[in-house]
Amino acid sequence: MTEFQNRLFSGVQPSGDLHLGNYLGAIRRFAPMQEQFDCIFCVVDMHAITVWQEPEVLRHKIREIAATYMATGVDPKKSIIFNQSQVLQHAELAWVFNCVARIGWMNRMTQFKDKAGKNRENASLGLYAYPSLMAADILLYRGTHVPVGDDQKQHLELTRDIAQKFNNDFKKQIIEEGFESGEFFPLTEPLISGPAMRIMSLRDGSKKMSKSDPSEMACLGLMDSADEIAKKLRKAKTDPEPLPSELDGLAERPEARNLVEIYAALANISSEDVLKEYGGQGFGAFKPALAELAVEKLAPISEETKRMLADPAEVDNILRDGADRAREIAEETMKHVRQIIGFVS
Repeated sequence: MTEFQNRLFSGVQPSGDLHLGNYLGAIRRFAPMQEQFDCIFCVVDMHAITVWQEPEVLRHKIREIAATYMATGVDPKKSIIFNQSQVLQHAELAWVFNCVARIGWMNRMTQFKDKAGKNRENASLGLYAYPSLMAADILLYRGTHVPVGDDQKQHLELTRDIAQKFNNDFKKQIIEEGFESGEFFPLTEPLISGPAMRIMSLRDGSKKMSKSDPSEMACLGLMDSADEIAKKLRKAKTDPEPLPSELDGLAERPEARNLVEIYAALANISSEDVLKEYGGQGFGAFKPALAELAVEKLAPISEETKRMLADPAEVDNILRDGADRAREIAEETMKHVRQIIGFVS
């Protein structure tokens, strides 16, 4: 037993509304990945509760993320879709990894500092240990690939460090367990997202798009209606100058650059190609074209997600089926882990 299956794991937190940045940065890539990998798509609800969540809202958001996966083309028969808390082996392996990871490693995690802010002494222990649970999410399925953005690269590096330390610490036991290479966990490879990775606010091109923005016009939500999508893009902040014909002309124009990159990502073309078509034209011409494209691409996702959420029992059935399939893989991993580390089971 030496070969690792070509398996991809990805998870989305049900802790807020999905927006255009989530879609372009990650979710739209999930369906095509089903052709390359054995895919596991998780709704990471255990991560969500590292900060307070209203229970009824959390339940709705779990279903909404699952429905969005399917509305964007993820096939629950071809891939596994489930919510993390239904597979308790995530928590079990996370505890093992808490005992493998070093405090120094965790102290270097910049995202904890960002999320905890100045009040870090009042942050939950779960938020601090978040990267260890993320490592468990991936390695529970011995995942070989994970799509990551800039904000998750450091966590994936930690996942690789944990896998390597586990393999080194228990090399003799791993070989005795039948893994001739002495490697039980893979060193998971990142799949770096393509263009339009960082979608910025529609009201401030220097800030990343976020649902927590005080202006409701700053963020394009995946559940927005066609009218809302068009309205937000028509009112997006710009400057009085026409679009340039070359990319260099966008260097000091963050709002203009953001809209060009959104168009490019939605149309699956380069920003250069956008400027070839619209260079020299004002936003009076470009914004309606962008709004039309965004409605064409995004409105069907919103409509299909809402259709599925009208029957929550069906979404729950899909999640349960996915959890059953995920649990089978997870328990196989944990049987080996328990034996390797010396538990009696």
